[in-house]
Formats: sequence, structure tokens, C-alpha cells
Amino acid sequence: TGPMSAECLGNLLRITLNAEYFEDKYLSFSVVDQYGIARELDEDMASQCGYTVTYSNRSNIEFRASALSCHSRLEEDMFIITVEIKASHSADMKNATTHLKSASCSYSPWSQRELVCESNYMEVSVRREVPQTVKDFIQDEPEDWNLAFPEAKAGEASIWQIVFHQPEDKTALLMSDAWSAGYGLNTTETRVVLRIPYTAAQIQLVKNHGITFSAVRSSIFYKQRWMILMVDTAVACPVDGVDYINKTIIWTVPKYIQPVSAGETSFKDVLVEAGVDLHKLSAKEMASRKYVLLNDLNAIMMRIPIGAEGGYYKTSVSSGLYGTKYAINLFLEHQWEDNKWGLTKYIIIKEIETPFEQVELTITNNSNLSLRLMNVTVGTFLTDVKLMNLTIEEATVAVPEAVQHGYLTYEIRYANGSKAYIIQAPLDAPSIKKEYMGADMRAYTLNVTLAFIIHPTSETFTVPVITVSAVKDAVLPSARGFCDGRNLHLIITHGNVDQNWLPFISDRHLTPESVKKYNYSLRENGTHLAISVPFLSSHLNYEGFHASGIKASLHLTLKDGITLATRREFSVSCSFSPSQLIHCLPNGTVVITAVKLVGAADLDTSLFVLRDRQCKPTLVTEKTATFKFNVNTCGTSRKFNSATMTYENDVLYFRPSSDTPVYRLKFACWYAIKQAVDVQYESKKNPLPSIKPGFGSLVLSLKLFKEKSYTEPYQELEYPVVKYLREALYFEVELLQPKDARLELHLDDCWATNSQSQDSLPQWPMLINGCENSEDSYKTVFHNVNYSLRVKFPQHLKRFEVRMFTFVQGTTLLQE
Repeated sequence: TGPMSAECLGNLLRITLNAEYFEDKYLSFSVVDQYGIARELDEDMASQCGYTVTYSNRSNIEFRASALSCHSRLEEDMFIITVEIKASHSADMKNATTHLKSASCSYSPWSQRELVCESNYMEVSVRREVPQTVKDFIQDEPEDWNLAFPEAKAGEASIWQIVFHQPEDKTALLMSDAWSAGYGLNTTETRVVLRIPYTAAQIQLVKNHGITFSAVRSSIFYKQRWMILMVDTAVACPVDGVDYINKTIIWTVPKYIQPVSAGETSFKDVLVEAGVDLHKLSAKEMASRKYVLLNDLNAIMMRIPIGAEGGYYKTSVSSGLYGTKYAINLFLEHQWEDNKWGLTKYIIIKEIETPFEQVELTITNNSNLSLRLMNVTVGTFLTDVKLMNLTIEEATVAVPEAVQHGYLTYEIRYANGSKAYIIQAPLDAPSIKKEYMGADMRAYTLNVTLAFIIHPTSETFTVPVITVSAVKDAVLPSARGFCDGRNLHLIITHGNVDQNWLPFISDRHLTPESVKKYNYSLRENGTHLAISVPFLSSHLNYEGFHASGIKASLHLTLKDGITLATRREFSVSCSFSPSQLIHCLPNGTVVITAVKLVGAADLDTSLFVLRDRQCKPTLVTEKTATFKFNVNTCGTSRKFNSATMTYENDVLYFRPSSDTPVYRLKFACWYAIKQAVDVQYESKKNPLPSIKPGFGSLVLSLKLFKEKSYTEPYQELEYPVVKYLREALYFEVELLQPKDARLELHLDDCWATNSQSQDSLPQWPMLINGCENSEDSYKTVFHNVNYSLRVKFPQHLKRFEVRMFTFVQGTTLLQE
């Protein structure tokens, strides 16, 4: 059928635009007049001139024109209308394509009076003739004519005027003034036409059998030297009259409508027909659709089941909620004869929408865990809904850009015309939240907000999509512990669930500040967490003294970073030599540290004393007390034997009002009575450092990084990397093996070729003998390398920056 099709529907022409052809395009409508000039329509001109443009979600856009519209060409019983439609992908209508459609329609016979109630205007047309004198002719409203006649009598000859009759006043306008006020006035050889937009100032809202009408009472007159022709142009169209009862639309139209029926004393129905979309339906067709058309003495009534054939459902939004409305474009034609007008044809086009009804959307989790793929179906939607964008972790991205975040979207259509959307994302996408559930299970949560747009209203609404899938793939962290002579060590190997777990020792969170405060060591490289705690620490547990040593234990707890629930516990225990507690200095000074044992939590280490209770600790922690004193003080006893002299004392703890200690730590220092020490020394100049040439196997790597921070290298799948001229390239050369801190990496020569072969020609040096190329327009820049979690030996790395260039010979670009 092409992009457009035309259809004659009585005194209306309908041109239908194929929505598939014009989808996602901006449109402008123009009407071509008798001189071939295209006059672009806007809303005001359309309602003034008898044109209507409607958009529905049933695939099509409609343009309707009255037979008596401004630029119709009337030829006997034909009316001809030419429409120009421009379509463009941009709002400014650039590069628009133009479509011209001309249609002619036959329409006869014309009734004495014809009334049309369109969606954007009311139209009344009356046969233009000089009536014969009728005995006992009854006027509709004598006061209207009495008011209009002075205006007509005073007017100039050969001029049209219109008088609007209001309850308290009247307004007379020349034809030109009425046109400027938005009224459509027109005459043909046989008819007088008045067209009134629903926004006109002279419209009155009147009630008729409880139903509201937009009504205008007016008279048009034409004065000639020998007569005054006056035409009654009253018109009224229903505003409401629609009820919704028991899933049924009930549309009621009274028959006797003021002021249209004013002055009529005899009234006879000639025709009552109804239909949908301007197509009349037979009684059989109505019955098949379960429509009911009732015509009683005072009113015409239609009953339409909601959801019946002929209407359609459209998407709607109320307070941000998704729902639907049922819409149907009803058509009613009523013809009657009366003693005033003869035959009147009354056509009403009524676009009806049912109230908003919320619809619950279904979100179905169809994730394929074996493929590690989240798969969610959201729907169902009507065809007028389109997915516009996704909000992922507070970032809103258009549908085509979502793939960069790991999200794929698909639209699926069902046989009944509805559709749904599928959202897919891999389990390992950064925006998929992962949470440990216990029992080797992890919960994967997809949290994305979908934004939709409705055509043609451009209303929008959002649908939050949150789905959780449980996968048995949790890898818990593991640990190994060991001790050296002075520290306890725990090395934790990360799993895939502890990225946000926090390390605690004795309910104290290990932060950089606490680690520094307690002289701990905490190192993290992404795969392992290493913790070292000195033997004498207030956060260790001491479990007993033995001749072989003192048992100390380090207990580490990993807790959830949000709830602080305990997730994993590790410990390491070691025995340390008692010598770790005491230092006997040659000058007779003794430094002794007493530790509080497990099971004696109520002991206050600040109350530890020596034999002389006046000797108190010089340094106190929660679990240790350190004394520093001379062997000749604090009640220290001394013993001699043949070779040594022994000093002994005790660290004691007494409870209040008790002389019996509940804690005793005995310690002693031995000094040799006779001891000769030979000390030999000589001065020698240190030789100057030198580097001897040698041979060995070195493992090097050359990487290209994305930024000057050198945090993210390009991955293999991202090659080849596309750069513009003079854009920076960040290179890093690293010595991977051997890991010897005594080695330092030095770069000698570095050059570029235009192929993958390092020996191909041409070549261009970027480094010469470790220095930048002096002939470069943009010289190589070296960057410092500092210690970090990734860089353990800064001397093993070299970083430099080169500006992008290309090989040329003269002015010709060289290619491989």
C-alpha cells in the first residue's frame, strides 16, 4: 500500500500514514491550496480550517479533512484535497523527504444542515438559499433574531458578519475579525460554513439531560441592497456522556440538543447508525462484537464491552505506575427531519479512553548458571512501549551503550502482539553484586532500572529489576601461619568471597593507623594478605610458661564489611624462648617483661610489682608489664659460685588486702666472675664499587598502559590499540626474573618499526644509549617508579612516554 493511503468517508477524507515507514521520524503536514502553495498546519490552523491529525498505537497516523475545509476544491458533487507531508529524522526537519497525496471524494446529497463534532473542532454548514415565505413560520429564538437584526440593518451592503448570542450579551464580528479570533468562516456557491475550535471564547457549556455540551448560538448574515440573508449557525457537541459500568463503556447522546433543536415542534428520526473509526457497522457486525445500539425516544445509547474488537489497549502512566487504558474511536450518525430545517445530519466522532488500570509486570529469572549468565525477562508490554535506557550503578546509559557495561538487551514479540524485553549480563560483570551466603554458596544480584518511553505521547516510566541467583562457587579464604624468633605471621590466601571482609585481632579492626600504632605489619597484594605481630603484643594470648618456652597465640577474625558478622577465623600458636622476656645488660641493668596469661583476664598489669613493691613497671599494656631496674635494687638477691654471679627477682601480683601473690614470674641474670675478651681490629679502606660483566637468563616484559598513572595496562583482546598523532603512549619495561634486589634495570636502545618484526625497516629510535633521541620533535619523557603494592622493586622497572607518530618519506605515508 505504500507509505500513505486515502479513504473517502462521507463528508470526510482520511489519509492514513504507515507507521512502519514513518517510525521515529518528525512529521510536518501542509495543505496545498488552489494556487499550489503548501500551507503548513499547526494546531490552531488545523482546528480553524477543518483538519485533524491523530496518533494511535495501532501502527498508523491519521490525517482527516472536512469536505468544506479551508483549501478543499469543490467541483459539483466532488471535493478534492491535496496534502504535503514532510518526514525527517531531526526536529529541525533537515534533509526531509516530501510526500504529496491528492485525493478526490464524491459526496451527495448535502442535507439542509450538517453538523460535525470532530475531536478538535465543531462544524456547522447550512444550505445557502433565499427561502420562500412560509405561513405561520416559527422562529427558534425570537430574541436572537431581534438582537441580530439591528446589526444587520446597520451593516454595509455586500458584507458578511456573525453575531454570537450569549445569555447576557451579544457580540458582532466582521468575517475578517472572526477569522482573526480563530473562527473558521467560509461560503461556497451553495453553503455557509462555520467552524469553531473547542477553545473559542464564545463557547458555552450547557447541560442537556445531565450531559454537558460545548455549544455556540450564532447567526451569520449577508446584506445586499435589496435584502438581508440571515442564517442560524447554532452548533453543539457532547463533552461527556460516557460511563464505565461492569467492564462496559456506555455512551449516551440526547436527541434534543439546545440550541441545535431550538424552535423545532415536530421531530422524526430518519437514520441512526454507528461504527468505529468512521466505518459504519451493520447490526450483524455489532452483534458479533457484542456492541449494543439503543435508540429510544429521548437519547441514543451505545454499549461497548471493554476490550471488544474495534478498540485497542494503550499504555498509560499514573503517578509513575505502569498501566493500560482501553481506547476506541466511536462514530455516530444521526439524521432527523423537523419542521424548521427539514433534514439535519449530525455526525459525532468520539474518542473514548477508559480510566487508568494498573498492570503488574512480571519479572522472570531465567538465568543459565552453567554458562554463568544472568537472564531476566521483563514484561509483558504493549507495542507502544520501547526500552529507552538502563540505569546501572547510578549511571544511566542508552540501550546501545549498555553492552559496554556487559549488558545485552533483546526485544521478543508474542503471537498476540505483546512483547517483552530480555536483559542479559554475565555473573562476573562488575555491576553484579556478589554476596557470600554460607555453605559454599554465593548470591549474585542483578540490580538495574529500565526506563521506557510510550509512543506517541512520549510519557516515560521506569521498572526496577532486582533478581538474585544462588551459585555454589564460593571459595573461602585460607591461611598458613608460622613464627620466627620475634614475630607471629599469618598469610591469608584470598578466596572469591572476602573482597569486603575486614581483619580483626581481639575485636580491633586492623587499619593502617592501628597497624602503625601497635608496630604490626600488614601487607596486601590482591591475592594474599600478610600479617605479622611481635611476640610481645597486647593482642596476643599467652597460655603458659615452661622450661622450653612460652606459648603465644595470634587469633585473627575476618568480619563482614557491612554487618560485621564473623565470617572466618584463623590462628597461629608458637613457643618462644624465655630469653625473649629478659635482657641482662653488662652494666647491671635488667629489663624484664611479664605477660598476663589466658585465664587471668582480671589482672591489672599496671599493678604488677617486684619483690620490693615500690618497684613498679615502666611500661604497661593490656597484657604486658615491663620493668627496668638495676640488679642492686628492688629486692634482687645475689648468689655466687665458682664461675658466675646470679641475680634473682620475681614479678608479683597481689590482690587487695592479701599478702599471698596470685601471680609469680621468677627470673635471673647470670654474670661471669672472670672473663677476658680479646678485641682485634684494623682499619681498611673500602674498595670502590665496580660492576663486572656476566651472563645469565633474564625475563623481561614490555607493556603499554592507558594512563600516566600506570595502573591499567591494555589487555591482549584490546590490541591493536588505535591512537591519534601526538597522543601519548605510556610504556613500562619490567625485569620479571630474577627477583634480586641487588639488580637494577637499565635501558640501552629502544626503537619502533612499522611491522611486527624488530629488524624490519624503516626504524626510528626512541632511546639511544639510555637517553632520548635528540632528533625527535617530541622527545621521550621518563617517569619515576615508586614502591607500591604492585611494585616491590622499583629498580626493576623503567617507564617512559612517547608521542604517537607515523613513518613518512617526504610527504608520503609509509605502510607495511
